[in-house]
Amino acid sequence: MIERIKEDIKSVFHRDPAARTTFEVLTNYPGLHALWLHRVAHKLWRNNLKWLARTLSTLGRWLTGVEIHPGATLGRRVFIDHGMGVVIGETAEVGDDVTLYHGVTLGGTSWNAGKRHPTLGDNVVIGAGAKVLGPITIGKNAKVGSNSVVVKDVPANATAVGIPGRIIPAGDATKEDKNSAREHIAEKFGFDAYAVSPDNPDPVANAMGVMLEHMHLMDSKVEEMCKVIQSMGGEVCSKDLNALTLDDFAETGISPVVPVSKKAQQEAFDPKI
Repeated sequence: MIERIKEDIKSVFHRDPAARTTFEVLTNYPGLHALWLHRVAHKLWRNNLKWLARTLSTLGRWLTGVEIHPGATLGRRVFIDHGMGVVIGETAEVGDDVTLYHGVTLGGTSWNAGKRHPTLGDNVVIGAGAKVLGPITIGKNAKVGSNSVVVKDVPANATAVGIPGRIIPAGDATKEDKNSAREHIAEKFGFDAYAVSPDNPDPVANAMGVMLEHMHLMDSKVEEMCKVIQSMGGEVCSKDLNALTLDDFAETGISPVVPVSKKAQQEAFDPKI
């Protein structure tokens, strides 16, 4: 038991740069306290002392803000950072070296008895506020983004983000060049470049980037075609398209298309400029 406690404390230093001393970790990390109480409760549960196990679990929840059902199985060096609001269901299985941030739920989606909670492989990281629901498997070394809702299996070494959770495909050698091109196109069309930034690994934002590339290509083709037709004496493309303004998006409830220039962007959102 003492060796497991030492192991848990070392895992905190490996994954939390805010940890300073062993005494601080021992006395001020509710995630650790919840784990230690759970180990006792889990032994009681397996020995059919279920009421006592549930009572100890409830006490742990009251003291730490972390609710772990005594029937859940947790591996070694599990790290619950901050702890508050974490919920782990009865049939959940958590592997070694897993990291769970605050607000994570490993929940069920069925009233039926039996396996109804997730299984997490070794080295999995679940971001703050994420919900992993149902008897699904999160593969070894996988990650789930903050506030995501995952209801399907996530392969090993993959990352899932969004609602519902979607798998982010692995990049290729031209990813950096594509991101640079998308930022240039986004600025031309008046979209906030952050929406298609590599810093925002959201599949929806990536899909928007693909659409912007397509729009840019079509715009270029139409411009070339108009020039050729005009050189042949035709009268096409003589009028410019109506420009989009912030007012056009006032009633949509979504982020508006912003002006193209950086200065215009600042003026649109900061009346002091």
